[in-house]
Amino acid sequence: MGRLAIIPARGGSKRIPRKNVRPFLGKPIIGYSIQVALESRLFDKVVVSTDDLEIAEVAKSFGAEVPFMRSAINSNDFATTVDVLREVHNYYGSIYNEACCIYATAPFVTVKLLTEAMHKLDAGNWVSVFPILQFGYPIQRALKFSVNDELDMFYPSFKATRSQDLEAAFHDAGMFYCYRPDEMLSQGTMYASPSTGIVISEMNAHDIDNESDWALAEMKYKYTNNNIE
Repeated sequence: MGRLAIIPARGGSKRIPRKNVRPFLGKPIIGYSIQVALESRLFDKVVVSTDDLEIAEVAKSFGAEVPFMRSAINSNDFATTVDVLREVHNYYGSIYNEACCIYATAPFVTVKLLTEAMHKLDAGNWVSVFPILQFGYPIQRALKFSVNDELDMFYPSFKATRSQDLEAAFHDAGMFYCYRPDEMLSQGTMYASPSTGIVISEMNAHDIDNESDWALAEMKYKYTNNNIE
């Protein structure tokens, strides 16, 4: 049994055209994910799932394998990450008992973080392990607009509670998921139960969904890597 790294990279990104191969500080962004997976030496194989010939060629140039082109049904806007992973696991069968899905636009992933996640998966009975971030503001104080533009609290019972007395809340960092394929695929969700997380700093992650996100991510990456111009 072994470990498989899968990097999903569809060609039809809408908000940022050609997002998965766009240069991030001079290098196609998918290259960061491929290189960290290879450099970690955690995986027996690093593959890219794509429907796009250019992405496939770029992936191969960084050392990843592209064993097949993704099917049309898993290349549309409605296909989920689990759908894509299932297709790859069906191709290889049951030879991998552990795997990691690394997003193509996750340049902040490090060998240290990947290693910590895989070790945590090995050490416990977890189905999935992934990086998480703490919300910067208490979610119990979240507001919403009601009638006539009046602001209401989602959780009015916490109106008078001190911030330091509120329970911390976290969200998925959107970088990668280390998982056990059989259990995760049978549950059909990346948040398969039981899952656990590794808390990371907001300086070590950045979600990239639009042009502003891209620019901020490049600035943050340069800052955290001591490459400030």
